[in-house]
Amino acid sequence: VWFENEYKRTYPGKSLACDVIGFTTNDNIGSYGLEEYYNDVLSGTAGREYGYLNDDSNLERTTIAPEDGNTIISTIDINIQAIVEKYLKKHDEEYRDNAHEGNGANNIGCIIMDVNSGEVLAMASYPVFDLNDVRNTEALKGMRLLDAEGKKTEPAEYINDENLRSLENDSEAMYQNLNALWKNFCINDTYEPGSVSKPFTVAAGIESGSITGNESYTCNGSLTVVEGDRPIKCHNTWGDGTLTVAQGIERSCNVNMMYIAQATGVSTFTKFQHIFNFGLKTNIDLAGEARTVGLTYTSDNMRAAELATCSFGQGYNCTMIQMMAGFCSLVNGGYYYEPHMVKKIVSPSGATVQNIEPRLLKQTVSESTSARVREMCNLVVSGEKGTGKTARPAGYMIGGKTGTAETLPRGNKEYVVSFLGYAPVDDPEIAIYVVVDRPNVPGNQMDDAKFATRIVRNILTEVLPYKGIFMTEELSDKEIDELEALRIEIMTPPEGDAGGDGTGSEGEGDAGGDGNGEGTGGSEGTGEGGNAGDEGAGGEAVPSPPNEVWKDFPVDPATGYLVDPDTGAFVDPDTGAVLGGSFDSGVSTSPTPQEGEEGQGASPSASPSA
Repeated sequence: VWFENEYKRTYPGKSLACDVIGFTTNDNIGSYGLEEYYNDVLSGTAGREYGYLNDDSNLERTTIAPEDGNTIISTIDINIQAIVEKYLKKHDEEYRDNAHEGNGANNIGCIIMDVNSGEVLAMASYPVFDLNDVRNTEALKGMRLLDAEGKKTEPAEYINDENLRSLENDSEAMYQNLNALWKNFCINDTYEPGSVSKPFTVAAGIESGSITGNESYTCNGSLTVVEGDRPIKCHNTWGDGTLTVAQGIERSCNVNMMYIAQATGVSTFTKFQHIFNFGLKTNIDLAGEARTVGLTYTSDNMRAAELATCSFGQGYNCTMIQMMAGFCSLVNGGYYYEPHMVKKIVSPSGATVQNIEPRLLKQTVSESTSARVREMCNLVVSGEKGTGKTARPAGYMIGGKTGTAETLPRGNKEYVVSFLGYAPVDDPEIAIYVVVDRPNVPGNQMDDAKFATRIVRNILTEVLPYKGIFMTEELSDKEIDELEALRIEIMTPPEGDAGGDGTGSEGEGDAGGDGNGEGTGGSEGTGEGGNAGDEGAGGEAVPSPPNEVWKDFPVDPATGYLVDPDTGAFVDPDTGAVLGGSFDSGVSTSPTPQEGEEGQGASPSASPSA
């Protein structure tokens, strides 16, 4: 009998960056996140002492000294990470136990990335757990309950004190629920992205020469893509009128995107999806990135209806990290960097073992196409009809795109809402992506991307001044009070400077101590889309006045939404989008998910996505 010294990993940040860091088992083997991915780097070599009898029967002893593991220095800025997690938690606190028992959403995720290097500055999802006490079941409360096979219970049930006691008697079910807690929503889960994919549709059309970007198209609320099938609706079922391509992005018009996809064609559209890395892993240096190869279409199995719905982000699945990495290439001049979490590996003596430099993999689009896409995405926040105006942080103008997608089965009135943006608007340095998976509100209010844009606004209001980026917009009295309450310095540019390029401070975090809107839907659309306008005419088309009958609807005082007097449905006062509706394009085929993959499904059913 003897005693041996053992190392025990401790995490001073507790739950901070828990999904990114991961943890170690009792035998110091990494599980999840950086701990698992870099396990061999962090672990080192255990020492050993052994003996044997020589020819004279004397005991000979040999000792092999232990070798300490290396330390990894992450790209995570610990201050930005803390800001992100603060506002994800704030959303949960605001909406917890709202429409039903449970967390403020099934999942919430946020990624902030340096657009010119692929370095991840923050990555977080909610709920979180304490890395020093990973099996504490209190963290499970509010999550969607899973059975022993890892499937969601039906009808929907959320973990509380009562069913938690029953879980403690079912080890397999308990493991499934803990596993769901430990997973990183930003890389592990797949979902249909919705309208955040519209800039990719436009970029593919312009880059391939299928469109010039100066076209205009008429939206009457829906479009019949396949003769005899039901029309595929726009999120504004009254129709947006005649819009240019840029206005189609600003207002998130589905019909506009469907016409662009028709002009692009199946072969070119699927080719560019591959170029943007949809269906492929990003190979980020974290354990557990989901495969999506079976959740996107190919030129062999995409038909006209699938082309139409994929043009606005329904019908295929992706992960948050896939969408973020591709979007960074859209706004940085077309350069696709491999996303990464670690910038340096250091020996126990402090010497640098390896510097991990940004890895440029390819150019997805030209710099001119990238500039056009930025101009259009800027309108989403700055335009009069922009769907992302509520994402603008105090003192700054940003660009981006809102997204809303109905989950499977269609008609369940459950939605994933999101915002994908960048700042500063003229010379992007960072990109931010927030996804709220089924916010805890009634189904007739769930498809509102403002649940995501408000989180983005709160985060960037603190992050952009912290990064030293100069403000570009005049501050209202309310915004000044907001910044003072947060003790944030007002970052005005020097006199005579038009705004300048901010230089951000770069925080470092060690992994493991030493070593997660616009409305869509609506009633069935009966109007069919108009014909495409003249192409290549140059300049901005003059839009025909859209049907804005909804502007005269009465306001619901409890929610602030307008109310359609004929149907009782809520209507977004900014966009005219009908909330809580469902849709069906009349098609039923879809890519087959690969075994073991999760997600909302990749159905090609039409979605009025905003």
